[in-house]
Amino acid sequence: MLENILENLKELLKFQPEHPMIFTTALFWFFFGLVLVVFQFTYRKFTARNLFLFAFSLFFYYKSSGYFFVLLLLTTVIDYVMGWQIFRANSKASKKFFVFISLCMNLGLLCYFKYSYFLSGFFNALFGTTYQPVDYLAYMTNYFTSSNLDITHIILPVGISFYTFQSISYSIDIYRGIIKPVDRFLDFAFFVSFFPQLVAGPIVRASEFVPQIYKPYDLTKDEFNRAIFLILAGLIKKILISDYISSNFVDRVFESPVSYTGFENLMSVYGYTIQIYCDFSGYTDIAIGVALLLGFRLSINFNSPYISQNITEFWRRWHISLSTWLKDYLYISLGGNRKGKVRQYVNLFITMLLGGLWHGAHIKFIIWGALHGVALALHKGWMEITGSDGKGKSFFSRLWARVLTFHFVAFCWIFFRADNLDIVNQVLSQIAYHFEPHLIPQMLVAYKEVFLLMLIAYIVHFIPVPQKTRLGDWFGYLPDLAKAAMIVLIILGLYQVKTAAIQPFIYFQF
Repeated sequence: MLENILENLKELLKFQPEHPMIFTTALFWFFFGLVLVVFQFTYRKFTARNLFLFAFSLFFYYKSSGYFFVLLLLTTVIDYVMGWQIFRANSKASKKFFVFISLCMNLGLLCYFKYSYFLSGFFNALFGTTYQPVDYLAYMTNYFTSSNLDITHIILPVGISFYTFQSISYSIDIYRGIIKPVDRFLDFAFFVSFFPQLVAGPIVRASEFVPQIYKPYDLTKDEFNRAIFLILAGLIKKILISDYISSNFVDRVFESPVSYTGFENLMSVYGYTIQIYCDFSGYTDIAIGVALLLGFRLSINFNSPYISQNITEFWRRWHISLSTWLKDYLYISLGGNRKGKVRQYVNLFITMLLGGLWHGAHIKFIIWGALHGVALALHKGWMEITGSDGKGKSFFSRLWARVLTFHFVAFCWIFFRADNLDIVNQVLSQIAYHFEPHLIPQMLVAYKEVFLLMLIAYIVHFIPVPQKTRLGDWFGYLPDLAKAAMIVLIILGLYQVKTAAIQPFIYFQF
């Protein structure tokens, strides 16, 4: 019996690619429950708390990505050392040199794992070669551990785009004099690897997070209630809305658009528009709630983006940590608005183009970024010419601005979701030429559950932010017994609608 227990424990602790540990699995909440128990004995001592949470963060990443946790450690070591080199350098040229080393090392790893096939394909097409990338990390793992990993296929490590950008910002902020290096390697490693936001953001700045490492644990009753509310809201967004809409409608249409009418294709675009929001913001809600229970405050990453009246406002509300990162570390580095209007528009376009490429090594992401870059440049030009930001003053002008912005964003999501440009063309062609309006009543009945869920999701999304805040406050006012009953009912309800297969968060692929 003891042998069976040990064998089951070994399987529980081992990385299982078919069963990664993510926020929507019972396995994560089992381990997080253990974390909270141990946390009660460590939170009073900074070193013990940070060491324990760092160890669990590595375990969490291992359970999510396997041996790729070595890359996380490598990135951490590189930027900890470079941070001190930048700080201690006596000249600006020396500081720039060490920043350059940090950028080359970080972006080199990111490009190797994320863009090897894209770059090798371009190289082979240009020079008629047949070069095929090799997974050297798998090769070295096989060499040192006698494992049998496939070295012919490079696998993208989960979250590498997020923690790479987070680590890069640390080096640049030291160079700019915004922060000083973290004294202890443990504290820096804890900052880079903190598990709630490790694999899908929000991208955390050292200036915001590191000071919290040295503050005593403090969690008010209101913050505790907010954390629980955010976790529940995030699980509802992901499991009830995003996964259900995806598996029961959106994925099917985008797999073969020509098998569906134009109306169904249009509704799938609307479906994906709310799906990706619920998926990504749902992860962020859970991450912020989990971090808050441990005493750490993460910044908001979404702020009702689809109520935006122009594309500039959209990017102030959507994936805020990425959009501000691109502005502070790419747009400003390119010159921002300091070198004339034309250069400013070019910088906006380049920033969004590279922002699209950040999402993946595919022409569809480049087009998606380019569309947003052109839209941002045009809106900036419109404001310069008219002296107006494009926001309406009357109810109908505000409504029109929101409808126009929403549909532009939804149109761009087609490129983001489609597997290739052929699928994009099929979706647009079906909507334009095979709408079949006479079949709409039948389709409303056939997809009534999906369409009703989409409608509810959009209604909730468009509720003004103060009213949403009051909903969270109302949850906090409930008696503890009522909260517990509500939590149990929500969990049971989510279990009933949960799809059989694990549905990874969309941004895990980035």
